[in-house]
Amino acid sequence: MKESVSSSQLKEKAQLLGFHKVGIAAVDANANNSARQHLKAWLAQNYQAQMMWMNNPRRLDIRACMPQVQSVISVALNYYTPHQRPEGAEYAKISRYAWGRDYHKVMHKKLKALTNWLQEQGEGIQARYYTDTGPVQDKVWAQQAGIGWIAKNGNLITREYGSWVFLGEVLTNLSLIPDVAHTEHCGTCTRCLDACPTGAITKPFVVDSNHCIAYHTIENRAEKLPHSIQPHLEGWVAGCDICQDVCPWNQRFAQETDVTEFQPYPQNVAPTLTELAEISDEEWNRRFPASALRRIKPQMLRRNAKANMER
Repeated sequence: MKESVSSSQLKEKAQLLGFHKVGIAAVDANANNSARQHLKAWLAQNYQAQMMWMNNPRRLDIRACMPQVQSVISVALNYYTPHQRPEGAEYAKISRYAWGRDYHKVMHKKLKALTNWLQEQGEGIQARYYTDTGPVQDKVWAQQAGIGWIAKNGNLITREYGSWVFLGEVLTNLSLIPDVAHTEHCGTCTRCLDACPTGAITKPFVVDSNHCIAYHTIENRAEKLPHSIQPHLEGWVAGCDICQDVCPWNQRFAQETDVTEFQPYPQNVAPTLTELAEISDEEWNRRFPASALRRIKPQMLRRNAKANMER
């Protein structure tokens, strides 16, 4: 379908809804061939660990999610807040992305509004939105749409906000004017590779989930964490920000978000390992309302905290 709403109109609407960055990528049969090959090679190494959803073949072709798709509208929300974790081995560390309200809820509300608006602009306009909710290579499309570039640690970095951004996308059958794909600006820097205590970044742009602290604290459902991971947790009980904290782009360009929902819940910046090692199911339920931390079940949170105390 030909453009019935201009790309500039769409971007203006996205910004009015509160998105910090918006870009457009055209869907082409030969687009992202290198990204497809990269994903296939990553899966062949079993670097997805137990995240079986990464094997979904629809992830290799965006048209499997929406056969009529002509354009991918990529959006980003800055979630950074300037709070700092206290020093001390007694404290548990929670990744910044989970300090405040569940980003899925915040993103979905804005994406739904953008999708509804887009469909109202003309008869026959189709649109479908995602944010970690379908087999879409969000970082690949964000780079194609000019939002930022996929870094050596696997995160997407933007010039304006570093990698402290949540990504979402709207697929549409409109043929919109695309943006220029973003170029990569990591240069010769290897700070993220050097800082990772488990060596999970096996080489630039390749992360082995089997050795990733974030994977094990969030996705690993086993009763105990691997012996190879436990000594290197460094206080992390929910995700891991080490490779982001050392990134020069984050250190220079991080700026506080204007999304109030991303401000930390009071107890998320400086919990202690002891309190989380003993947290009851009821307290977990009370303490983490509308939180992305609800993916980490109470027994997992207790396991992660105890693993830090035992190392």
